[in-house]
Amino acid sequence: MRLALYTGLILAGGYTCLAPALAADPTGDWRVADGVANIRVAQCNGNMWGVVSWEKTPGGRDKNNPDPALQSRATLGMPILLNMKKKPGVDAWEGQVYNAKDGQTYSSTIKPVGADQLEIQGCVLGFLCGGETWTRAGPPIPSSPVNSMAKGTKPAPGAPPRTAAPAQTQAPAAPRTTGAVSPAPKAAGQKQAAAQADIGDICLLPDIARFAH
Repeated sequence: MRLALYTGLILAGGYTCLAPALAADPTGDWRVADGVANIRVAQCNGNMWGVVSWEKTPGGRDKNNPDPALQSRATLGMPILLNMKKKPGVDAWEGQVYNAKDGQTYSSTIKPVGADQLEIQGCVLGFLCGGETWTRAGPPIPSSPVNSMAKGTKPAPGAPPRTAAPAQTQAPAAPRTTGAVSPAPKAAGQKQAAAQADIGDICLLPDIARFAH
């Protein structure tokens, strides 16, 4: 069984390999195997979470969710990796993963492989396991204000709070809407950047922040 997870952000210029010291850091933006989206992974309240931060096709909805009340929710900003806890003695985290392609939640493990890959595996009832490898699309994420208040979690020394997307992914200036020349439509990459800028610090999203209490 191959888990094809639906998630988001692709940086236009690619991503430069990290130093070996960061090889075990699962935080940052990751492109899923089929390239349709990325997830942003961050440590929130002491555990790892991941949400959809960019979509190849904007405007997605959680239409396969078994709960009819959630079938209209936007997939952008939707939690995918859920409350994943560090496994003792190894660079791996285990918890749950939500697969929006079938609306099911699975037991899951994530594990960094080198600096630029993240392995994710999911299992149903402890067997029928499958997985895929994601590719890094953005640098590791410093601790947010929420993280710094979490028990047992220390912010990176001197790291500023992360409240917005990196500079290279900020939404472009709005096109001119008056005058003799009609504005050109936004390029696909610009639309992607705008969607990415809407996410910001995932630890402040309601579905994640409520776990702080």
